[in-house]
Amino acid sequence: MKVVFHLGAHSTDEDRLVRVLANNPKIMDRYGIAVPPPQKYRMVLRDALVNLHGEPAGQDIQDAIIEACSDAEEVNRLIFSHEFFLCIPERVITRRGFYTMAGSKLGPLANLFPQSETEFHMALINPATLIPQLATRMPKRSYEELMAENDPRDLRWETVVREMRQAAQGRRLVIWCNEDVPLIWPEVLRAVSGVPEEQGLMGDMQVLDQIMLPEGRSRLRAYLKSHPAKSILQRRKIMTAFLDKFVKPDEIMLDAPLPGWDEKLVAEITEQYDADVAAIAQLPGVEFIAP
Repeated sequence: MKVVFHLGAHSTDEDRLVRVLANNPKIMDRYGIAVPPPQKYRMVLRDALVNLHGEPAGQDIQDAIIEACSDAEEVNRLIFSHEFFLCIPERVITRRGFYTMAGSKLGPLANLFPQSETEFHMALINPATLIPQLATRMPKRSYEELMAENDPRDLRWETVVREMRQAAQGRRLVIWCNEDVPLIWPEVLRAVSGVPEEQGLMGDMQVLDQIMLPEGRSRLRAYLKSHPAKSILQRRKIMTAFLDKFVKPDEIMLDAPLPGWDEKLVAEITEQYDADVAAIAQLPGVEFIAP
């Protein structure tokens, strides 16, 4: 059995990925993929992680987790998803830095099923987007408390992913950017689920649907029906062309009502993020899904 942990990051998914996969029950059953509702396992996993203290789980604990997740007689791939796997929102930024707990979480997660093949999947997000989202989620914290003496330009994803890669110890580590999801969503679904590239899934266009004007959605579907894409690259080119013309205006605006923030700072944070992404995409041991 393969065990997949979708790790977030915060403000990138909101359970969308597992909902889409669960809405394809016949396909999941065909390939022996279990996508349990998060409410079935999150407390079970939390209790197991707390009690094990990072040590390998015995068969009794593994059986209890599987029983809470699936009624299937045989499971080939078990998918878990929770943005809190790495940390709670309050600990994304601490005095020690950015996602400093991430690396230490992978070993204990893998030890929930120590004999199984484990995979880790995660979306990155521009700190210029993440920080305002965290501020909204924690309204009782001041901006100074949120940043914990960190300069927003110093929140480095490259450092986080390097530590995660080392902690993964050769296990599959799949990374993508949340900003790219409209173009790579079908590949993300297949990377996490393990279904073949040619297997269609209901929800392949869900993210595009959320950011495109209604006219664009209908015209894109009509175009793909009459001109089926012959490759992933061709499909992305088609989608990019339609997005350029029909994207909702509010989907490309960045609102950052934070003390001291202006367009210059957002641009500097974004420039550093882009540099980190470019470096991460080249890291050995990291499978990067690029548009």
